[in-house]
Amino acid sequence: MSFPKKLTQKLLHRIENNSLRTLGQKNILIDFSSNDYLGFAKSEVIFNKTHQFLVNNSILQNGATGSRLLSGNHHLYNSIEKELAQFHSSEEALIFNSGYDANIGFFSSIPQRGDIILYDEFIHASIRDGIQLSNAQSFKFKHNNLDDLEKKISKHQSKNDTEIYVVTESIFSMDGDAPDLTRMTEIIKKNNAHFIVDEAHAVGVFNKGLIQELNIESAIFARIITFGKALGCHGAVVLGSKELKQYLINFSRSFIYTTGLSPHALATIKFAYFELIRSKATEKLQKNILFFKKEINRLQLDFITSNSAIHCCIISGNENVKKIAKQLKEKGFDVKAILSPTVNKGEERLRFCLHSYNSTQEITNVLEHLVTFV
Repeated sequence: MSFPKKLTQKLLHRIENNSLRTLGQKNILIDFSSNDYLGFAKSEVIFNKTHQFLVNNSILQNGATGSRLLSGNHHLYNSIEKELAQFHSSEEALIFNSGYDANIGFFSSIPQRGDIILYDEFIHASIRDGIQLSNAQSFKFKHNNLDDLEKKISKHQSKNDTEIYVVTESIFSMDGDAPDLTRMTEIIKKNNAHFIVDEAHAVGVFNKGLIQELNIESAIFARIITFGKALGCHGAVVLGSKELKQYLINFSRSFIYTTGLSPHALATIKFAYFELIRSKATEKLQKNILFFKKEINRLQLDFITSNSAIHCCIISGNENVKKIAKQLKEKGFDVKAILSPTVNKGEERLRFCLHSYNSTQEITNVLEHLVTFV
């Protein structure tokens, strides 16, 4: 059977642009690419505690057996959601199977016909996909530009029954930069809009996340936190009010129509948070971030400014950035090239992800090699 011609043409276009995606393979290179910021994905402590907890409590079950509304609502869900709500100073918490599921489920169900969604132009693909499934109108505002946001809010405040939802990320996944969340909260509150923040790349890197660090959690309509980054496991949680949780349980399709997480996945979340409280991994990561920035300045490298674990060096052109990533790989470093169309053409980059387990010597070495290649 022949493959559809239109699909073949799209693949050929990717090959011609040197932007064809392929699946990566496990390697033994020095890690400057993964989202495992605190090393929790490889933590034997978390693995062993999770296993022992399940054995001690006679939870010898491989799967959830169904959706949470049918047979899959294991008692671990309730206890862990309470722990998450308490840890993150939220009234309620609702666990989803992934960050993608959480964003799809939230944005496809919460904003209604006649409502307005205002989103940062660099917002994550999962949020964009959720917005596309919504019946609300959506408009982007310039990246981290709060004057533009305020203009957009004023422009769409025409009807009494129109709800305005504003969404951003506390740390953006491509550049590692952050908006002025305090001022943003004030603007949104003043205009009676609803503020949604994706904290995927902030929790663990900034302990409980930037929202709690700034003490503005009470002004946020919903926070979305994924466990697949610094927490090193799987799943996500939406934090918000009792009414928000009840609504999502009733109307969020990615929550309703999917098999729940296994008890093992839930217990891993529990002990990842335990390790976040107990360990000094966040402190080590923050020291590495400061050291990385000092080395950038010392070597006079041109990076996008960031206080997070993500640091990007713009190298224009898919071919150029792939070439330098390959050269670093040959020196033993795993640094990913981010290509267009994932980012705009001309804004291709090397994306360095820092971790608590990177040594200062490794940081110095990878940047000194980079100097010779750019």
